[in-house]
This record gives sequence, structure tokens and C-alpha cells, in this order.
Amino acid sequence: MNKIKLNSEQIIELLGGAKRVAKLCSISIQAVCQWKEKDIPADKLMLLAALLEKESHGLISRKDLFPVAYAWIWPELLDK
Repeated sequence: MNKIKLNSEQIIELLGGAKRVAKLCSISIQAVCQWKEKDIPADKLMLLAALLEKESHGLISRKDLFPVAYAWIWPELLDK
């Protein structure tokens, strides 16, 4: 299966833009805008991962985002 690799800016846009991501993460829009230049912090990416998987129609999976830790974070994925 081909894995899609998106940068932080593309992930933010796929999720509806900086305003929506800021609301989802309970942080400022400015903080999210800074992620466009840097990486999205792992703890925030974990909050967004399931939605990202849904919004990408499964093209970006939580397993792909967290290949080592996904089983600890989302044990229900072990059966999939």
C-alpha cells in the first residue's frame, strides 16, 4: 500500500485550516500557524490523528503516523 506523506501545512489544511485545528486542540490560531513552519507536536498530532485518518478516507492512517506507538495509544487498532 502506498503511504501518503503530508507536511504540517498540508495536514492543517486537510483538517479545515488553522482556525478549526486550533479549536480542536484548544490552543491559539497563532500556535497552529507556527506549526506550518515546523512540525506538529506529537501530542497534538495524536489528538488529531483519528480525524486525519477519517478526513483522508484512510489514506493517512494512525498506524502510519505512529508506527511504533500506535498499539499503545489505540489498542483497538491491533485487530485491524
